[in-house]
Amino acid sequence: MSTNPSRLSYLTGNDIVLERLPEPVLSAMEVRDRWFARNSGPAGDAEFFVVEDILRWLPGQAVRVAFLGGDTRLHRDIEEATRQITEACNISFDFGFNQQTETYRSWSTTDRDYAADIRISFDLDGYFSLVGTDSTNPNISAASDSVGGHPHQRTLNLEGFHLFKPADWQGTVRHEFLHALAFHHEHQSPNSGCEDEFRWQDDPGYQPTRDANGRYITDQQGRAPGIYTYLAGFPNFWSRRTVDHNLRRLAPDGLTAGAFDRASIMLYRFPALFYRSNPSPCASTANGQNLSPGDVEGLRHLYPADEPVAAAVGARRSSAFEALLSSESVSDPWKETLGQQLSMMNR
Repeated sequence: MSTNPSRLSYLTGNDIVLERLPEPVLSAMEVRDRWFARNSGPAGDAEFFVVEDILRWLPGQAVRVAFLGGDTRLHRDIEEATRQITEACNISFDFGFNQQTETYRSWSTTDRDYAADIRISFDLDGYFSLVGTDSTNPNISAASDSVGGHPHQRTLNLEGFHLFKPADWQGTVRHEFLHALAFHHEHQSPNSGCEDEFRWQDDPGYQPTRDANGRYITDQQGRAPGIYTYLAGFPNFWSRRTVDHNLRRLAPDGLTAGAFDRASIMLYRFPALFYRSNPSPCASTANGQNLSPGDVEGLRHLYPADEPVAAAVGARRSSAFEALLSSESVSDPWKETLGQQLSMMNR
């Protein structure tokens, strides 16, 4: 699957291009999440933080980034856009800039070893990122897939950025890089209440109506499509399952969630037809370009600068890994992956 220039030419400023992880990856993530939930203990147990601690990187870590395609100017733009993230917390991105050649680190679909933790591409449809350390987890996909945790697979895609950057490109970059640092969508927070606010179904009697490019639109009687129908059309072509994965409320097990933040860059800026009420309490109050104070607070919580706090996070994370590595319920392939990830983070 590669970027279709003709598809990009039909996009307008009103189109909502949402994240589009492949179905096999979604399946593996769902299995992993259910398994994590079963292996979570009560507060105070080493395994209580298993989801948070295994999916996030260590405070102070330099997370390596590499590119597949694009030129130096684009790579530099992306690096500069991420500085708003790294300036807010105790984490850094190592883009591997070579001053002699004036090029950034690259990776290949034939790699056998990890060129980087985050492997960026521009050639697939949509924008998406794996969550946190899933990018180095080969169990998250089959080796034959284009996206996943193997060294030769994409982990973060910015469709068509090598052809042209959309007006809101900086916000898109920051949104996807926060996913890469283990952030989830704000509207999926257990504290958001957005699942009850979304218009999942069509207006009664709606007749499926599309424009010339395949967007679902209001029918001749003024009845509007619901979210499932709207996102099934251009430009997302989402299945019901993909909609649920990206919009439904997340289970609270193992998650760290603060108060719902309507200014978060992780909150989708949906059109009014997505909501039951107008104005909606779930609608974004920001332009989706910059981190909100809540985003910064979350980054500082996950990646604290205070040395004793950061050391405690690392120790708790190590305890979570050790508990899983010694558990009889964890399969050998998972233990191998966990061991490799622990080694990569302690490099």
